[in-house]
Amino acid sequence: MTSASTDIEPQAESQSATSVGDLHLALPKGRMHDGVLDLIRAAGVSVGRSERGYRPKLGLNGVECKLLKPRAIVEMLAIGRRDFGFAGADWVEEDIAAGEPGSRPVELLDTGLDPVRLVVAAPVGALDGGSLPARGIDGRPLVIASEYVALTRRWIEERGIEAQVLRSYGATEVLPPEDADAIVDNVATGATLAANGLAVCGEVMRSSTRLYASVAAMDDPSKRTRIEDFAVLLDSVLQARKRALIEVNVSADRLDAVVAALPCMRQPTVSTLHGQEGYAVKAAVPREQLASVIGALRTAGGTDVIVTTPQQIVA
Repeated sequence: MTSASTDIEPQAESQSATSVGDLHLALPKGRMHDGVLDLIRAAGVSVGRSERGYRPKLGLNGVECKLLKPRAIVEMLAIGRRDFGFAGADWVEEDIAAGEPGSRPVELLDTGLDPVRLVVAAPVGALDGGSLPARGIDGRPLVIASEYVALTRRWIEERGIEAQVLRSYGATEVLPPEDADAIVDNVATGATLAANGLAVCGEVMRSSTRLYASVAAMDDPSKRTRIEDFAVLLDSVLQARKRALIEVNVSADRLDAVVAALPCMRQPTVSTLHGQEGYAVKAAVPREQLASVIGALRTAGGTDVIVTTPQQIVA
């Protein structure tokens, strides 16, 4: 499997700076960048770098791409300026909660990469039984800081809390207790919150890196087909990462027992060994079950077990 890279590979441009393809892809900057590029490359698609650095050349004919912040990608998809791109589900939901103009992007694939929770957090000493109090210590409305202003307002309204939202511009966790009573922010491990004396007291949603397409692109049959094919290509890598390919030999009288021990996708592939000396059985099994499956195969009479890692699986 191709390993993640911190930079886009240099590659000579074969197009002029002004030429573009008929499909427009947005690749994310920031923390999502490496995982997305690793996924694309593992699917057999090269990603090169233009002289400007923000317009990498993709190894797919007729596809122009640009590096953008995930927040901007969501907006570009909503107004149809980009046909498809990668972004976090949290920013899509933020636009929906804010009632931003434009169409909601169509989700094509949840990559499962960069999983985060959008949580409410406050100083440990300010919590009431682990929960956020309805008002501030002096009876005033709470101040909750967040970059996710619309989602925070919706969360406040749903719980009937008297609070006002303070828009933050990064480093939200440093605002309490002097400048905010609580925050709404995305967390992966919670280590940053703990380092700043904050504890989680609510969850707004869960998010991950996903592939979205604009409504306009999906309404165009020619674009839709190519975008969906791209999604299938990436999903084939994600499916392969979840499975291991097992090959095992077995005598004729133990074949049924070995087949029964294999949690395969559909049915295993069975072929006759040379000289009719039994069978070779092959199946893709869930990787988390690999240890138990190998033991079960040996108990069932399987021999010569070989385990390999598939690169792509299209179901």
